[in-house]
Amino acid sequence: QVHMVESGGGSVQAGGSLRLSCAVSGYTYSSYCWAWFSQAPGKQREGVAAIYTAGAITYYADSVKGRFTISQDNAKNTVYLQMNSLKPEDTAMYYCAADLGYRCYRSPSPSDFAYWGQGTQVTVSS
Repeated sequence: QVHMVESGGGSVQAGGSLRLSCAVSGYTYSSYCWAWFSQAPGKQREGVAAIYTAGAITYYADSVKGRFTISQDNAKNTVYLQMNSLKPEDTAMYYCAADLGYRCYRSPSPSDFAYWGQGTQVTVSS
């Protein structure tokens, strides 16, 4: 059973930065598709970024390209989302998710991911 715990959320002003972390334990497969999703109040959960290092795949939503960077540190069993140049519209709950590597061969969809963290809140003020 994969267990995932996010951290690093908080409140920042527009233009600021945050780094979200997702500490992972319990996984048995050597390569997973790791993803970050965001969900703003009243909106659907949507994929922000995803990474599958075995397949040399990274994905970014158009709204975050050039501002966000997803990475993973296998030695620390942690997946990161570096968020720069934050905008008020980035305000949301952010969740990390995981599933088998092939899930990264298309845009991440919540229904494709079996394992989820509890989420961390990001609030960006103007």
